[in-house]
Amino acid sequence: MREISQLIDVGKYLLTNQLAWGTSGNVSARTDKDTMIITASGTHMGNLSESDFAHCKISTGEVAGEKKASKETPMHIGIYRQRDDVNAILHSSPFNTTIFACSDTPIYSELFVESMYYLEHIAYVDYYHPGSMQLADAVTEQAPYANIIIMRHHGVVVYDKNVAEALVRLETLEIVCKMILQAKAAGVQLTKIPDKIVKSFLEDSGYRVRQKLPILK
Repeated sequence: MREISQLIDVGKYLLTNQLAWGTSGNVSARTDKDTMIITASGTHMGNLSESDFAHCKISTGEVAGEKKASKETPMHIGIYRQRDDVNAILHSSPFNTTIFACSDTPIYSELFVESMYYLEHIAYVDYYHPGSMQLADAVTEQAPYANIIIMRHHGVVVYDKNVAEALVRLETLEIVCKMILQAKAAGVQLTKIPDKIVKSFLEDSGYRVRQKLPILK
């Protein structure tokens, strides 16, 4: 299955590039309108095999196969239910991003081309225990408004139309978090691109089609 192969590859990439470690994190992909595959509980992100995935019905949460699905499955299901355009979800705890998840320091997108596009929509949820329905409900509530959700004192979940785009979104986030931290440590003042130019870039540059998401009130 193509989706399993993609998730195996992305798991190795996440671990190799310090975007995940050990058994922390989980990844999933939609295989049809009402089916997703997700890493099984206790699997090692850098050493996934075809047998390390569970098949789940998005509408009911029913799990097929011998493997126990990740305890974060309800969070993934919630995102897929809210977002028909989403076909891949990556959850991990990259070092620099998690520093921001453990602080009130803002993450801003107005720095360079990729950050303007990929970090335009970021949401936040409070800490809830991993795998809890409280966390799943909080993430599900925010899913329509962003493609990145920072989970306080936990990590991040990113989602997109495919695995490749979700990975670029995650990498861009981690790079920006690292830039902000290292610039601050070095005494360098980062300057933001003015809002007018950001708007022009997103709507007129032709870089990507701007994603129109509802605004959280």
